[in-house]
Amino acid sequence: MKIPPTREVIAVHGDGQLRRIRQPMPELKPGTVLIAVGGSLVSPGSELSGGWRALRTLQESPGKDTEPKPFGYSNSGVVVAVGEGVTRFSPGDRVAAIGGGKAQHANFAVVPHNLVFSLPASLNFEQGAYAMLLATALHAIRRGEVELGAYVAVAGLGLVGQLTARLAQLAGATVIGWDTLEHRLEIARRWGIDGAIRVGDGDLVARTRALTGEAGLDIGFIALGGDATQPYEALEASMKVSPDTHPEGTVVLVGGGKFAFGKTLTNMDVRRSSRTGPGYHDDEWEVGGDYPPVFMRWTTRTNVDLCLRLVAEGKIDVTALTTHRVPFNEVEERTAEITKDPDSILGMAFEMEMGG
Repeated sequence: MKIPPTREVIAVHGDGQLRRIRQPMPELKPGTVLIAVGGSLVSPGSELSGGWRALRTLQESPGKDTEPKPFGYSNSGVVVAVGEGVTRFSPGDRVAAIGGGKAQHANFAVVPHNLVFSLPASLNFEQGAYAMLLATALHAIRRGEVELGAYVAVAGLGLVGQLTARLAQLAGATVIGWDTLEHRLEIARRWGIDGAIRVGDGDLVARTRALTGEAGLDIGFIALGGDATQPYEALEASMKVSPDTHPEGTVVLVGGGKFAFGKTLTNMDVRRSSRTGPGYHDDEWEVGGDYPPVFMRWTTRTNVDLCLRLVAEGKIDVTALTTHRVPFNEVEERTAEITKDPDSILGMAFEMEMGG
């Protein structure tokens, strides 16, 4: 395939609309891979600075900033060319790719080769485009040290929250999910989440504790952005309690949620979990370095490889999370209509005509 001099990229404009813009083709540097993209996935919480609701607000009240902003960090496609030093991939290989500013919503992407992963033969490009969020959820599970039999609650059943809940299930936990949107809860129930509770319907803490047999939670995940004070307080109140009346357990914040507390944390363990595991944003690692496996078994690479294997084995049905599929050449018209109802969107996948 002849490499064209330019590519098309989806960008957010000042009026809140998504449109394609043309850019020079990124340089194929040593340690990188050029991919003809077949599909990509939007992660609204981190890509759109407030999600689909914020985008809708911008559409209704356009901002002063008119500079288009390309976005995206998870796509999938076919290798077109490889840079110097890349030996694991060859033109024609089917791959998934991740990386902010690299694996964008575009018809071509140049990505450091340690952020590129072989796509199992049974998976399509939409499934491959879930790689980033899958690994983000898996890294959160590792940070939370979920174990067989644990009682786990996930606050926020967006894409990362749904995937965190499913991975916790696969780890042998009893999982409870919280959200305000009924269609997200319905998806969680179809996945077999043990208790999917709509926030605002009854006593959240009492209902959660009842699902643990009054034992209380062991681990809670906050998978939402913005002010997470209320979810944190509800998780703390749902935790197991020691004889001295102190709550005990672990809360993991996945992504951008923030919370305030006006008392000591007693025996609560609060942890941040971001990105996909060691290696991501390590410039030397991304273009070919590695850590000794004996000391660091789970890197971004091994996390993504495991996640793709679980999808290929049918243990995680990521397509159940895709509510909207948009052809790349219809982005402006289709998204202008879809974003009028931002709460209806869970997973939005863009479908490219390979390198077109």
